[in-house]
Amino acid sequence: MRSPGKILTGLLIAGLGVTALPSTAVAAPPDPVTRDFGNGPERNEIAAAPADAPPSTAAAERTADRHGGGYPRQTRLRVYPENPADKSIKLGLVPYHGIAPRLNALQTASNRVSAEVIGQSVLGRDLYLVTVTAPESAAETRRQSEWRRLIEDDPVRAARDRALKRDYKAPIWINANIHGNEWEGTDGSLRLIEQLATATDAATTAMLRRTRVYFTVTNNPDGRIAGTRANGAGFDINRDHVTSSQPESRAVRAVAIDAQPLVMLDEHGYTGTTLIEPCTPPHGQNYEYDLYLPHAYRNALGMERRVNALGQAVDIPFRDYAPGDWDDWPPIFTPMYAMYHGAIGHTVEIPLRVNNADYDALPAAELQRRAALNTSVVEATIRGALEYTSANRESLIAGQIEQFRRGWAGEPLRDVPDEFVPGYGPEDRYKTEFPRAYVIPAGSPAAARLVDHLVAHDIRVGRASRGFVLSGRSYAAGTYVVDMHQPKRGLANAMLEAGRDISALVPQMYDISGWSHRLLWGAPVSIVRRGTLPGGLHPVTVAAPTGAVPAGRGDVLLTLTDAADVRALNALLDRGVPVRRLADGTVVVPRRAAAEIAATYGVRFTAAPRGATGVPLTRPVIAAAAAADELLVLRDLGFEVRPVSTSALNAGASLAGVSALYVSSGLSWSMLNPGAKTQVASVRAVITRGVTGARFNSEAGLLAVTAVAGRSDANGVVSVLNGPGPVGTTALPHSFVYSPLWFTGLGAGVVAEQRYAATPLVAGHWRASDDGTGGPADAAGQAAVVSGVSATGTATVLFGTEPLFRAHPKGLYPQVASAILWSVTASVTTH
Repeated sequence: MRSPGKILTGLLIAGLGVTALPSTAVAAPPDPVTRDFGNGPERNEIAAAPADAPPSTAAAERTADRHGGGYPRQTRLRVYPENPADKSIKLGLVPYHGIAPRLNALQTASNRVSAEVIGQSVLGRDLYLVTVTAPESAAETRRQSEWRRLIEDDPVRAARDRALKRDYKAPIWINANIHGNEWEGTDGSLRLIEQLATATDAATTAMLRRTRVYFTVTNNPDGRIAGTRANGAGFDINRDHVTSSQPESRAVRAVAIDAQPLVMLDEHGYTGTTLIEPCTPPHGQNYEYDLYLPHAYRNALGMERRVNALGQAVDIPFRDYAPGDWDDWPPIFTPMYAMYHGAIGHTVEIPLRVNNADYDALPAAELQRRAALNTSVVEATIRGALEYTSANRESLIAGQIEQFRRGWAGEPLRDVPDEFVPGYGPEDRYKTEFPRAYVIPAGSPAAARLVDHLVAHDIRVGRASRGFVLSGRSYAAGTYVVDMHQPKRGLANAMLEAGRDISALVPQMYDISGWSHRLLWGAPVSIVRRGTLPGGLHPVTVAAPTGAVPAGRGDVLLTLTDAADVRALNALLDRGVPVRRLADGTVVVPRRAAAEIAATYGVRFTAAPRGATGVPLTRPVIAAAAAADELLVLRDLGFEVRPVSTSALNAGASLAGVSALYVSSGLSWSMLNPGAKTQVASVRAVITRGVTGARFNSEAGLLAVTAVAGRSDANGVVSVLNGPGPVGTTALPHSFVYSPLWFTGLGAGVVAEQRYAATPLVAGHWRASDDGTGGPADAAGQAAVVSGVSATGTATVLFGTEPLFRAHPKGLYPQVASAILWSVTASVTTH
C-alpha cells in the first residue's frame, strides 16, 4: 500500500431548496426497447455506431461565442410526460422526466443557474448542461472566452497576463450517470446545483465569482430510464471517447473542449467502498503526468476526507491498488480523455450497489437507503473538488497553461523522480517520444474521415497549398500535416502513434490496452521524426472532398477498401443499379450511376476492364446473432440486418429472404430445435467471429478447422500477413484482437485469408496463460481469418480477430463486407 499524502481542509458550501414551477409538457421519445443479444460472452462495454461522427468545427466555436451573451443564459427546457416505468423511481431518485422541471424552476429562482441542451441521446432525449456561476455581463463572458482561448493558443502570453491570473474563472466539470444504471451522480449533482443556486453565505458567493461549475447532469438518459449500463444503442459510452461513435460521447466531447475544465469528476458506482482516482499504472504514456498527479492525488485526499466524514471508506487506486488493477492507460474513459484537454480528471465510484440483481432482489426501502447514502457520497466528492479547485485555483490555471505551452514548444515529456508524490516509483514511469509531425496524404475517404475526426477533437491539422519534400519523401499539394507542436499534442499522439506492448509490465489490465487510428482506420499516415515543416499550411476545419470518376466511357470499377466504398455499393444496390462483382472482389458499376455516388460518399472509381462481366449483386439481407457494436456497424455499412438468436429461431423467427448469416453471440447450433436447424441450414452464406462463431462452425459441420483460443483478456493491435483470398486481398497489414482466436488443421479447400505475423502484438496486453499456452508465440504464423465452401455448399468465413470492435477499427470494416459479398456470390455460383 502506498503512503498517503497530506489532507486538505476548506470551505463549507450550504444552501436551500427551491419549489418546482409548472412547465408545458411535450411529447417524449419512445422508451428503449429490450434487445435480445443472445447468450454469448458479455459485451456490455462495447461501443457501436450508426454512422461515423460528422465533420465538426466545434473546436473553433466556443460555447460562449455561439451564445454571444453573458450569464445566466437560461433556456426553458422541454418537459417530458411522466414515465412510471423509469427505473430510478424505485430508488427514490429523480426520474428523467423530473429533471427538466427542476432545472426550469432553478433558472426562475436563481440568476446563478443556466441550463441548455447540448444534444440528444440515441433515442432522442435531451442532454443537459447546467452552468452555475456568478452573473456575468456579455463583456465579462467575452473576456473569459478570450482568456480561455489565450490559455490554449498562446500560453506564454497567458502565463504573463496578470488580469487572467486574478480574474479568470476556474472551470470545473461534473459528468454524471454516463452508465445509466449508476444513477446517483445525477441526484448528487442536482442537490449541489440547488444549494449553489440559493446559498447566501459569503464563501459560496466568493467561490462562484471565481469559478464556473459545469454539470452534465445525465450523460445517459436512455440508460437511466431503462436501468441499463449501456445507452439506447446498446453500448458503453465510457469506452467511446477517442472513437466518438455515439451522440452522448460527442456531446460531452464538446463540453471538454468548450469548457476547458481545470478539474473533472465522472460519477459512477458501485465498488463497495468509494473509489477516487488517480489510478494505478500503467499510466497513459502521452500525459504530462508531472502536472497531473500532484493535483489529482491531493484532490483525492480532500474528497476522501469528506467521504470519511459520512462514515464511508475510500480507496485511491494509485495509493491502494496493485499495478493494472485500475489503470488510466487508454483514453477511452471520460476523465482520461479530459486530461488531454487540460483537466485533472477523476473517476469516482460510489459504494453501495443498487443495480443489476440487487435492484430486483432487495426491498425498495433498502434500495432507497443505499441510494440516499450514495447521493450523499456524490455530494461530498463534488464539494471536495470545489473546495480544492477554489483553494488551488492559481496553481491549477498555471498547470493547464504549462501543459499547452509544452505542446506548442515541442518539449519532451518530463522525467518524474521517485516519491514525486508519496508512493510514486519505477512502476509508474511511462512516457513516449513525440514525433515532429504526422503527414496524411489527401484523396481517400479514409484520410478525410481521419482528418475530420482529429479536427473535431480540437487537434490542429494543416493543409499544404503546394507540394513539398519532408524527410526525403515528396508530398502533393493538398496533403494534410499534423504539426505536433500544438497544445493538445498528447491527444493527437494517443490517436496516431502505434501504442506499446505492455504485456511484461503489468499482470493484467482493466480494459483495452491497444488502439491506433493510424494503423486501424485505413488512412495512409507517415511519421516524421524530425525536420522543418513546409510553410503555407492552412488550418483545416473540414477535409476536402474525395470523390472522383475517371474520364472516358464505359463502366467504372469500385474497390472495397473503405467503409465509404461499402456504403456506396449498398446505396447503388438499394437504388436497383445493376452491379457485378468480379472474382478479385471489385465491383463493376455503370458510369451513369457513378458521379452522384462519388460525390455523396466520397469514393473514387477507376476504369473497369473492357468486357468485365462478374456475378450480379443484389443488396444482401443479413441475419445477425451478434453484439450491439457489430449490429450497428453492419447497418452503418448499409446492409439490411435482422437480429436473431437461438431463442428467437426456436420460437419460429423466419429466415425467409436472408442472404447471409453472421454469428458471433447468442446462437448455438446444438441448442436449435429441428425446425430452426432446417431454416439455418438453408442459408448458404455464413460469417462468424470469435469463440461463439467458431463453435457454431464446428457444430454445424461447415469448415474443417480447429479453433484455438488465446488468453481471454488479451487485446490490442496486431500485425498480420494477408493472403490473396476475398478478405485478405485488400486488407490492412494490421488488425485488432480481443480474446484472440486462430485456426489450425485447415482442411481441404480452406484458405488462410490472414495470418498472425511472426511477432503478432504491436500494441496492447497479451500474455500466455498460466500453463504457458494462449500467448502471441502460439498464435504466430497461424490463420487469423479463414474461408472456404463446406461440403454442403455453404460459403463460410471465420474471423479470429475483432474487425468491428466498438466501432473503432474503421479500416477493418471492409473485411467483413468482403466476406459477406464473397460468401453470397460464392453460394450463388456453387448452386
